[in-house]
Amino acid sequence: MAHTSKAYVLDHKVANIKSHQWRTARNSAAFVIDSIHPDMYILDVGCGPGSITVDFAEMVPKGHVTGIEIGADILSQAQSLAHERGLENVTFGEADVNALKYPDATFDLVFAHQVLQHLPEPVKALREMRRVAKLGGMVAVREGELGTSFAYPDLAGIRNTVELYVRVARNSGSHPDAGRELLSYALESGFTRSAITASASSFCFSSDEDRAMWGKTWSDRLQESSFRKRALDGGFADPTDLESYAKDWRDWMTRDNAIWAHLNGEILCRK
Repeated sequence: MAHTSKAYVLDHKVANIKSHQWRTARNSAAFVIDSIHPDMYILDVGCGPGSITVDFAEMVPKGHVTGIEIGADILSQAQSLAHERGLENVTFGEADVNALKYPDATFDLVFAHQVLQHLPEPVKALREMRRVAKLGGMVAVREGELGTSFAYPDLAGIRNTVELYVRVARNSGSHPDAGRELLSYALESGFTRSAITASASSFCFSSDEDRAMWGKTWSDRLQESSFRKRALDGGFADPTDLESYAKDWRDWMTRDNAIWAHLNGEILCRK
């Protein structure tokens, strides 16, 4: 089953999965790691290929982690990763964050990474995440914003890609500014201000390996993905534009002096 969220402008093609597999608890959930205890029950919403999920599972040897996705197509990869790591305290399943199948107060921690920005009603999803968190438990969310990025060298195709992504995302009903809006989402979903810790951290790609991953991710997205289709169907770009942008990404990734960074907003909310 393919990803079914109409607001999700990307997809689970190889280019996107490579960037998702790069994510770990250390580089994508550092703001919550110190709050995790060995006996916790954790829900990872939008787990993708499971790279963060299995890291959580290793941190809770006396607990359990559940990873969920709205589409089942990626879950076999997540399960394979758990098997490779020898983990038995993690399970994966298909579920919709807007209507979670779990009873109230089920989990010690409900986590989502780069999920709310792809939803038409992020506050609704956050309320549901809050519902399934235990009293005294936590909801932790991290959302990035390409619009906060900088890149060097300053290539026109990379700047144009960022602008294009924001336009396509907004046209699709998602929220490319979700990172800066997380605190507002949390308040609207029912958390009190004193229960929320808001923070920010960055993604930064500068090593040979990281540049190759990030550059190829965007080159491929511009050439063969649902993002490309939405950009063309919406009249936001033409094939010549997209090939020009992709060429600049391929150029960028080969340069020793190249760097990319963007901010991620974070919230850690106690129920």
